Amino acid sequence: MNSTEHSHVNKMVDPSEMERLHYLDNLRALAMIGGVFFHAMLAYSPALHQFWLTTDRQQSEVIDIVGWFTHLFRMPLFFVIAGFFVAYLVGKRGMGGMMLNRAKRVFLPLVIFLPLCLWAIVASLMSAVATVEHKSPLLQMIAQSMATPGTPPPPFSTMHLWFLYNLMFFCLLTWVLSYINWSRLSNLFSAIKPVQFVVIFPLLLIPGLLLVESPFPAPDKILPQLWAFGFFGLFFVLGYWVFRTQDFIDKFQPYCVILFVASIVLYAVYYSLIPKVFTFPPTPLEFPQNIIVKLCEAYISVWMTLVCLVAGKRYLNSHNRAMRFFSDSSYWIYIIHLPLLFAVQYQLMDKEWGLLAKFSASVGITLLIGAVSYLLLVRWTPIGWMLNGRKKAKSL
Repeated sequence: MNSTEHSHVNKMVDPSEMERLHYLDNLRALAMIGGVFFHAMLAYSPALHQFWLTTDRQQSEVIDIVGWFTHLFRMPLFFVIAGFFVAYLVGKRGMGGMMLNRAKRVFLPLVIFLPLCLWAIVASLMSAVATVEHKSPLLQMIAQSMATPGTPPPPFSTMHLWFLYNLMFFCLLTWVLSYINWSRLSNLFSAIKPVQFVVIFPLLLIPGLLLVESPFPAPDKILPQLWAFGFFGLFFVLGYWVFRTQDFIDKFQPYCVILFVASIVLYAVYYSLIPKVFTFPPTPLEFPQNIIVKLCEAYISVWMTLVCLVAGKRYLNSHNRAMRFFSDSSYWIYIIHLPLLFAVQYQLMDKEWGLLAKFSASVGITLLIGAVSYLLLVRWTPIGWMLNGRKKAKSL
């Protein structure tokens, strides 16, 4: 949808008159599939050597340099897109219709697949403890704890599905806060200039970031974490308001290259200050290093999210069979990828392969199984209807 199609910046867009924004579907799919690559990279991360189940003997700092950069904006981008589509649903179906849709697309998959993923991960973990010769430090610790009666179980985790758990809270808050008149704040957001936004909005993220270590972890605990509301929640709000100001993304097109280069520069500063090997409990950074790191996190996450939105609108706003399959299958692939990835990487831990070969094999096998299982077992079944809605066979 081009900016020329909108007559007023502050006018609420009628969802029934909107064309399908394919670039948002495709960006959301990239964020999902990017999670497969990110989690695969962690097995070869020197920083997480002590804390990742599938840590391999092959390690490279390049993994950390690339991985932690994408970590800063991949999920913020997802929550902007999630907020946008929640606003779309509210405009099209009302608040009740939005909540019903999110219960079916978000809450139900969480309830169904979290226990199954936990079971699959535990099953492969038990097998790895018994069969893997070159165990990771975490696997060794688990093996020792299993041999020690009375060892307490690990705390419950929502694992890689934490984003669904948090997204449901954001949707609930959207419903609760809908009784407040936000028109004045919304008009202020619509009128803000791009330079003002890229300077001011990241500062709103600092309070939340100050509550956690750097790089920020996944908020995967069963008890909702305040920092996630102050960080990912604000990106969700941003997406909600972007829907109401459809030319908002276009405003940043002239600044896209500048924001990208500035993000790279800030990341060089950021990476030089964060720990190269993580410890538990995390070692707090001294002042002023901690403030500098948090500022870098905030500005990179916002600036690179904007870069992705601008680039996506320019280069990914297309619709064909391949892109539709990629977009539709990404949700399913992400849901099942972690048990598959762990199972593959356990088998690779004793192989005398190079890092690139192991990484490529683990990602390739995981994506292949995910895509084939989606095509054969999910797409035209009630599981596919739950995840993506009913598909028309003629559009294949």
